[in-house]
Amino acid sequence: MAMLEVTDLDAGYGDLQILHGVDLGVAEGEYVVIVGPNGAGKSTAMKSVFGLTTYMGGSVEFNGRDITDRSPDEIIHLGIGYVPQTDNVFPSLTVEENLEMGAYILDGVPEDALESVFEQFPILRERRDQKTGAMSGGQQQMVAMGRALMLDPDLLLLDEPSAGLAPDLVDEMFDHVDGINDDGTAVLVVEQNAKEALRRCDRGYVLVQGQNRYEDAGDVLLNDEEVRQQFLGG
Repeated sequence: MAMLEVTDLDAGYGDLQILHGVDLGVAEGEYVVIVGPNGAGKSTAMKSVFGLTTYMGGSVEFNGRDITDRSPDEIIHLGIGYVPQTDNVFPSLTVEENLEMGAYILDGVPEDALESVFEQFPILRERRDQKTGAMSGGQQQMVAMGRALMLDPDLLLLDEPSAGLAPDLVDEMFDHVDGINDDGTAVLVVEQNAKEALRRCDRGYVLVQGQNRYEDAGDVLLNDEEVRQQFLGG
């Protein structure tokens, strides 16, 4: 049984329906990506898991518990972390203060969690006292990911982690996602850099116009001629 099971999900924003019967699943420790053209509903699917959209039908289950239409505050307590694509750091706070904010639901900041984040992102240890707003886009993304890891989630949701990064930093960001997954955290990633994402993941979904179009192992989708021509640029 999957850790995360999204079944026949209809969702959107207000009266605007974006998702139409979407099915998704993530097993324990799995690395899953969602790809597809702009406007396909990729980010909406991820936000729906975290309770950030208008629920219209279907179900979302996590570790056997129905979390359909629950609030993000409830969901984060159950072991799901979420890193949005933009506005995902507190620029006026230092790196360490941002990370500490990730543990806001706890009585204190777990030092072992902080140390684990610094091991995953060594540059953050070096810059722990720097204001996050003065850092590069790639470093800010590391801070956002690190903050989400402070609660040691079972599942980490990453919305476009490579968006806006210089080309030479994209591989580094994917390496960090690999490292998080190798440490035992399941990840669900929405990504425009579809070829690289499919090259690295266990399984992928292709969404088109708010519906499932393809689902398979990442390397199978990467080498599927129809998928390559329609969604990966040949």
